[in-house]
Amino acid sequence: MSVASGARAARLAPVVEMAEKNEKAAAQRLGHFQGQVNLATSKLGDLENFRGEYQAQWVERGSQGVSGQWLRNYQNFLGQLETAVGQQRQSLQWHENNLNKARETWQQAYARVEGLRKLVQRYADEARQLEDKREQKLMDELSQRLPRQEID
Repeated sequence: MSVASGARAARLAPVVEMAEKNEKAAAQRLGHFQGQVNLATSKLGDLENFRGEYQAQWVERGSQGVSGQWLRNYQNFLGQLETAVGQQRQSLQWHENNLNKARETWQQAYARVEGLRKLVQRYADEARQLEDKREQKLMDELSQRLPRQEID
């Protein structure tokens, strides 16, 4: 590797290292937000299942006859459940938005790291090619200086 070309690749090493750290942090944030989406999805499913079970009670109890007080309590609680489901949907949407932003940030960080790695590789390849040419030139010069023996 020639000194000048090798130095270009070496000078980029800290930049690549910092980009790799940023990409790793972005990947960790992405994992965190994915976990938050999974949790919010699970909570929403639990609430919807509970609401379904509670509504099934109406069908069962309603066929047997219910008091006005029971009906009011049922409707109030069902309204609270509907509110909770709506709030959980909003929470899920918020977490999904965060996840999408984190994914975009990670993709950008990953692309930067890959671009820098390719640039460093290109610099290293160029340095290797220059070194190979230099060595070939040196070998050619040396072979021209050596006395030639004729084969009879």
